[in-house]
Amino acid sequence: MKSNPPAAAAPGDDALPAWQFRTIAELDGDAAFAIALPTHRLGYLSPVFTELSGYERDKLQEALDGDGASSLAPLAAWLRDAAGGQSGVRSRREFDLLDAEGRPLALEALAIVPLDDAATLVGQLRDLSARRAHQSEQKRFASMLNHEFRTPLATIDGAIQRLEATSNHADEPTRTRYRKIGAAVDRLIGMLDEYLSPDRMAALGRTRQPNTITVSELVETGATQIRAANREAVLRLDELASSQGDRLQHTLRGEPEGLRLALKVLIDNALAFSPPSAPVTLRARRSGGGVELAVLDGGAGVPPDDVARVFDKGYRGRNAAGLAGSGLGLYMARSIVEVHGGVLSLAPGQDGAGAEFRLWMPALGL
Repeated sequence: MKSNPPAAAAPGDDALPAWQFRTIAELDGDAAFAIALPTHRLGYLSPVFTELSGYERDKLQEALDGDGASSLAPLAAWLRDAAGGQSGVRSRREFDLLDAEGRPLALEALAIVPLDDAATLVGQLRDLSARRAHQSEQKRFASMLNHEFRTPLATIDGAIQRLEATSNHADEPTRTRYRKIGAAVDRLIGMLDEYLSPDRMAALGRTRQPNTITVSELVETGATQIRAANREAVLRLDELASSQGDRLQHTLRGEPEGLRLALKVLIDNALAFSPPSAPVTLRARRSGGGVELAVLDGGAGVPPDDVARVFDKGYRGRNAAGLAGSGLGLYMARSIVEVHGGVLSLAPGQDGAGAEFRLWMPALGL
């Protein structure tokens, strides 16, 4: 027979009965709990806990007693720590656990030792699945919008950089218009980073991600990759020297990770298509209002019949037989470079000279 709840407190009495507190705590489907101190015995645990986790209350009690084998052990350890905290101070933590069926279970735990009852730890366990799903959808939507806006902006940005770099004979009003377009694109990209980036959705206040990289950083990345493969890295950088001696500080405008990836593809190819004893050369030089980075290997070079298709999507040349790969590397690298307003090309072959791939990018200030 179902029992009636205890009688309500008399008018004017501020103390709510425990059953009313439990009802309030469980209104949103949260699991309320009360743990006696210092024994860590469960005095109360909402039935919804079993619905959320698949575990009966005795499993949580076993974990509180020190059963480290249970997937509830991290939660129980935190509850014991919270019980030893200062009275009146709320503790909060999120947990990624496994339920009784081995499925992911995300919980938020809130706990406090009330000032007027130091012998009890009370709190709530909240299912985070709906919140996590909503956050994931927010990030997905922001990422989609970011991509849809950023792609045409990157195309405009690359085009205007090429125009600036190749418009030596343009009049000043024309060059001014180019600069205004570039500044407007920068502002729009900045707004995307500020309001629509997935990182922004995940952590408000994070600083804007960099959209420039120096030649020095790119060369250093490439040399590190070559040496990590136990190959000799030969650097030919004198052609980039300037009167100020800051030859490697020329700045390229572009997404750093994208440009690093494009260079990595070229170096991966050089390592794969040249003998283990052959060095890989990185050359940098000023060229046409920008900087050209070249990767040269000591292999047999690209077969003449493959030259016209070496950047095609999914294409693998005859000399790739027996090597791992999908034929997408050079296609992807060229796409990255072109969307930044640059050019990726294969230099004309010379007998016995190996392959030479050239990556040209507009440089700020040149």
